[in-house]
Amino acid sequence: MGRKINSPEQIVRKLRQAEVLISQGNTISQASRQLGITEQTYYRWRKLYGGMQVSQAKDRESGG
Repeated sequence: MGRKINSPEQIVRKLRQAEVLISQGNTISQASRQLGITEQTYYRWRKLYGGMQVSQAKDRESGG
C-alpha cells in the first residue's frame, strides 16, 4: 500500500473525525481504520496537531 501525504488541514480534519467516532463508542483502533490510518499515525498526529484549529494548521504549514 502506498503512502499518502496529508496536509496539516487534512490531518486536523481527520483528528476531528476521529474524536467524533470515538465519542460514538468506537475504539481508537476502529476509528483509525475507518479514517485509513494506523493507530501509531493517530497518536503521532494527535501529539503534533491535537487541539489545533484548521486555520492554525494552515499557519503552521506556511511557517507562520
